[in-house]
Amino acid sequence: MPNIVLFSGSSHHDLSQRVADRLGLELGKVVTKKFSNQETSVEIGESVRGEDVYIIQSGCGEINDNLMELLIMINACKIASASRVTAVIPCFPYARQDKKDKKGSVERWSRAPISAKLVANMLSVAGADHIITMDLHASQIQGFFDIPVDNLYAEPAVLQWIKENILEWRNCIIVSPDAGGAKRVTSIADRLNVEFALIHKERKKANEVDRMVLVGDVKDRVAILVDDMADTCGTICHAADKLVSAGATKVYAILTHGIFSGPAISRINNASFEAVVVTNTIPQEEKMKHCPRIQFIDISMILAEAIRRTHNGESVSYLFSHVPL
Repeated sequence: MPNIVLFSGSSHHDLSQRVADRLGLELGKVVTKKFSNQETSVEIGESVRGEDVYIIQSGCGEINDNLMELLIMINACKIASASRVTAVIPCFPYARQDKKDKKGSVERWSRAPISAKLVANMLSVAGADHIITMDLHASQIQGFFDIPVDNLYAEPAVLQWIKENILEWRNCIIVSPDAGGAKRVTSIADRLNVEFALIHKERKKANEVDRMVLVGDVKDRVAILVDDMADTCGTICHAADKLVSAGATKVYAILTHGIFSGPAISRINNASFEAVVVTNTIPQEEKMKHCPRIQFIDISMILAEAIRRTHNGESVSYLFSHVPL
């Protein structure tokens, strides 16, 4: 693949290396460090003049620092005369702040920020020509950009994992832990030719679920909870308990972005899961050491194929229902 340079930010070097290996490329030379006052410094160690540059940086870990590092890397490549700069952001930062919060008084609501739009503006101003991301929390975030955005889906990898690892998958039911994920679970249920259910949840405040109501019949079936992300895991753990009490024989959770902050690991260890499966858009090695139920699906093939097709001027749309992993 001529005229292409692949850089890795510091947020998820393992995923970047997997993508590079899939493409048969070496990661570009870049040095990132911090000054004593915690300012981020980036040094691009090779020429990018006229090159098609891809920078892989996920929105995880020290999110604000990693976002700033990504912006500086984009700008450094742009002013070094790169032909095109594509930011590959497997987990898009601030994606949950995609609209004004409906909770609280109208006065408070009117002052709520839409931070995902701010991040979109920052990426564009830094010089990004194209964004590749995965399973955006809200698809309208694509409309926050005036540059092309390819929102990839982990669904093909999820379907493959289910068929290869759950023997009773033909008798399973796909469950959304909230009404917002209905489209996601119906798509997977249709592809597997099984039924689906959803859980209606009400929150008193962020990261705290007040009440859950199951809509659907899970009795004597394997229940598979599917969601785009899990943070403190209060929702999916309550949902697992709800499914077990409703008669589910086994409960699995499959998530694209496993954030797992705060009490998440202890909650998963104490919950009724057979396994909690996440993709590696976020590093999971340390968390897997403390929670044997966590397993991961490698999505480097999807990212690599998106980069290859983008570089060759091929379409990425509707590609990933047919990608062999």
